[in-house]
Amino acid sequence: MSIEATASSAPDPEWERLVNEYHSAPTAGAETVPAPRAAVATSDPMGDTPLVPAWTRTGQGWKARTGAGRVNSVRRFRRWVRRQATEHGHSAQTFRGLRRTFLWVQGTEGVQIAIARREVQQAQHDYKDAKWGHDKRLVPGKEKDKRRSEMEKSFAASTTALSKYKSAKKDARVRRAVRGAVALSPVAAAEGAGLYLMGGSGGLLATGATLVSLALLGRRTDGGELYADHDAKFGDTLKLTDSMLNQVYRDAKVIGGDDVLELLTPCTLTADGKAWEVAFDLPSGMPAKKALAAKTGVASALGVAVQQLNQALGDREGRIRLRVSLNLPFTGKPTPGPLLSVDHVDLWQPIPMGINLRGQEVSTSWVERSGLFGGEPGAGKSAAANDLLIAAALDPSVSLYLCDGKAGADITPFEQIAAMYDTDGDPERLLEILDHIWTVEIPRRRALAKEHGSRKLTAAMAAKDPRANLAVLLVDEWSSYGAAAERKVREELERLLRLIVQQGRALGIITLAATQKPDSDSVPTGIRDILSIRWAMRCLTPQASDTILGQGYAAAGHNAQDILKSQRGVGIYMDGEGAEPELTRGHYYDDDEVALLLDRAYELRAKAGTLPAGARSLADQLRDLGDDQAHVLAVLLDTFAAHADDEGEPAEWLPGSVLVDALAAAGLDVSADSLGRLVVRTDEEKGKRVWEGSRAVGYPRSRVLVTVRDRFKLGE
Repeated sequence: MSIEATASSAPDPEWERLVNEYHSAPTAGAETVPAPRAAVATSDPMGDTPLVPAWTRTGQGWKARTGAGRVNSVRRFRRWVRRQATEHGHSAQTFRGLRRTFLWVQGTEGVQIAIARREVQQAQHDYKDAKWGHDKRLVPGKEKDKRRSEMEKSFAASTTALSKYKSAKKDARVRRAVRGAVALSPVAAAEGAGLYLMGGSGGLLATGATLVSLALLGRRTDGGELYADHDAKFGDTLKLTDSMLNQVYRDAKVIGGDDVLELLTPCTLTADGKAWEVAFDLPSGMPAKKALAAKTGVASALGVAVQQLNQALGDREGRIRLRVSLNLPFTGKPTPGPLLSVDHVDLWQPIPMGINLRGQEVSTSWVERSGLFGGEPGAGKSAAANDLLIAAALDPSVSLYLCDGKAGADITPFEQIAAMYDTDGDPERLLEILDHIWTVEIPRRRALAKEHGSRKLTAAMAAKDPRANLAVLLVDEWSSYGAAAERKVREELERLLRLIVQQGRALGIITLAATQKPDSDSVPTGIRDILSIRWAMRCLTPQASDTILGQGYAAAGHNAQDILKSQRGVGIYMDGEGAEPELTRGHYYDDDEVALLLDRAYELRAKAGTLPAGARSLADQLRDLGDDQAHVLAVLLDTFAAHADDEGEPAEWLPGSVLVDALAAAGLDVSADSLGRLVVRTDEEKGKRVWEGSRAVGYPRSRVLVTVRDRFKLGE
């Protein structure tokens, strides 16, 4: 990471010193000082604002920062509106400031006045009692003199108290007047200066300044609390800071109150403006698993949805790479898949499988690999499997073996280019396909590898020998096959599939199992454990997620249950045994795009001569036999096809003269009698039919197809 000084009109010596100290290294002969880890960045020297990377000065960077700033401005205004209804609202602050100013002007003299008033009242009460006792007529002379003396003393005390009370009131009025003048003079001066210098607008500005001053005086509540917008959650601010990050992991109980995260990078907005990212080390001795397992708590402390949070294990234990998306990721319309723009694919090379959270292409090499895709219905499992199947289809050398246990239409478009397939969920057909791979494909490939002096098929071998090709076996919904099969058939299916996965991977056979209900019934445990590539789409339970990814991944923060229904085609993707799972959105191809790509695949395979027998037309299959009669029958079928109706269906009947002429045009000398001996018709079929205004003897296409079937065991 590099620190870049922001250009300004005048250089800042303090900033330059900090930058130079950051880049400086110990010189030769200098005293050796233990340095911190090289990857660790110092705290932001300018405060809490993240360091600004170079990309922000580009057009894309300014656009991203402007967008984030616009959103933050709207959210700040909304927080301000919500604040006004609380005791921290500016109107409440202003009234508190006004009340506190009034209390200051009033001062504490009121207490002294109250005391003096109380003394006057008590003295008057004592005087009245003394006077009532003196006024009694039957009191003896000496006693009456005594009472007179007490009455005079009470009167003198009352007079003194009254004088003290009047003096206190006068002193209070003076002091309050002085304080009132002190409080009002700045306001009067500001108002007068404003009106004098700027007229009415100046007066309004002065009034505003007065209100601001009162609000500042009333910032603290009566309980002494201040409004702390600085500590707002990420969900309220869309801005991640160092202090917020530490507080979040404290609130989530990941680190203690005195612990501090050691930042390796500053909190930075990504170049596309969609998320904030930061890498940090947990306190020494704390495993990363603790932070990964606290994903829900961290999301709650940040004030975002769990789906917006992505924690990934760094390049060593205790290191976390955190990404907080501004919005829910992968909820918009998917971008067009990259295979639409390629002419052909080499499956020996990595192929694009999807896009990760950072917008990067996720490419996977399927050589010597096998995979398990799972998720609930509608999660996008079939679309994810299409990423591999379409790429394999665009490699004309790859053989496809496709089996759909739920008897759906997902693999129907691939039928014309598949070597073998089952779209009916028939266990016997699946057994036939697996048996063919085990007894024909694998022995052939093993012999080919031995011929090249190798234990496995490689890309270098395929470049020299076209026989060294890859094959893809898809088994969708194994549980449906198992439920429909008898016990012995089911056991044989499991045995063959396990052998193919174990031994076929080194011989170029890629196995992909896909299931809607990922458990031991869907894919047997012995087979599931050796499938290396995993893709967990949305699941209903953490246990289902762990069934696909492996035990313990859900507890470590990789839980496919957290994926929303709106995030279709999104799953936790694990590329191989040692890869860290990451949230990935598979490429999506709609039905029209799949048809377009498979037409391209058909043309590639037709040109390369790798179309399976069932995908070639019956006429082409007859020509491939190299037989003269087969060639004649092929020309006949082409002639029927040339006279197709408006809907493209071949003609059902043609005159013999038309067929003989077509054979002659193809360079075949076949007479009408020879044609009749080759295509034997019934008496009814020999009858004349109307053709272009006249009646003629001809041949029905169905009779030609019967001849092809009987002679060459071929048919549509």
